Amino acid sequence: MEIQENVSLKPYNTFGIDVSTRFLVPITTLDDIRHAISHPQLQRHERLILGGGSNVLFTKGWDGITLLNELQDIQIISETDDAVLIKAASGENWHKLVMFCVERGYGGIENLSLIPGTVGAAPMQNIGAYGVEIKDVLQSVEFYDFGKKEVITFTNEQCEFGYRESIFKKELKGKVFILSIIIKLNKKPVFNTSYGAISQTLEEMGAAPSIKSISDAVIHIRQSKLPDPEVLGNAGSFFKNPEIPTEEYLRLKEKYPDMPGYKVTDTITKVPAGWLIEQLGWKGKTVGHTGNHAQQALVIVNYGDATGKEIYAHAMNVINSVKDTFNIQLTPEVNIV
Repeated sequence: MEIQENVSLKPYNTFGIDVSTRFLVPITTLDDIRHAISHPQLQRHERLILGGGSNVLFTKGWDGITLLNELQDIQIISETDDAVLIKAASGENWHKLVMFCVERGYGGIENLSLIPGTVGAAPMQNIGAYGVEIKDVLQSVEFYDFGKKEVITFTNEQCEFGYRESIFKKELKGKVFILSIIIKLNKKPVFNTSYGAISQTLEEMGAAPSIKSISDAVIHIRQSKLPDPEVLGNAGSFFKNPEIPTEEYLRLKEKYPDMPGYKVTDTITKVPAGWLIEQLGWKGKTVGHTGNHAQQALVIVNYGDATGKEIYAHAMNVINSVKDTFNIQLTPEVNIV
């Protein structure tokens, strides 16, 4: 196990925030985790688990131990004529896993193409896009429990999935290290092309729906709307889409006839956060070294020299303005450290 001291985390977060961690330990095996939490120099320090760094905003340095997830492996563990079970290590790049499946004709996660981050973040966030969420295909999650000092496996139901939520963001936050997931994919999939601009993009591409064409369409859409973190620091969608009582939505709809809304239940409606933000003039607006992206109001970007505190302050200004105008509370999807 390698222990690095006073290391900059700038290369390890997609916002490109230059803060340091007291200790950095790359995790490549389960034994690395066991050694890290029992090491005399490290065991008294608070732990931070970092994967792709694509869903975190550092507002300060981390005066503790950062466990850098580098667990790698993708394997097919069982297969029938209709379906396949795939086990993927948590440190694998999520898009790499999607491409592994798309290339082999395994359907179910093609709509989740090009989502940044690692496999381990997928169940934690219950990642989703274009009508599909990881909970739709996930069979189980294997993790190391720091307190019990043992490996535990949770079923889909035990993960308590919600909208961009799971037990790993709530009761188990900071208490476990996700090791791997098992997903079940279909060889004879039912395609989901009704959400967003997928159908239109397929038509423009002159392609019939397939696992590969849907993946290509999603990649095209995401690349056209979302900035590349390698070019412009960001963490993707900064805010969740708020869910409000349907009767409140209908009242707002009378005042703002163009306000879109999507039925969640008979009493709950989801309102696109991007629409709310855009109505208030934030889309494309630059404030200091940060601002909301010109192509996607949900994305807050670092124009080169922004600090985490500056980005956070900007996000709070966006939240407050939406609250003042629409009386809707936006919640960050990004983890604030």
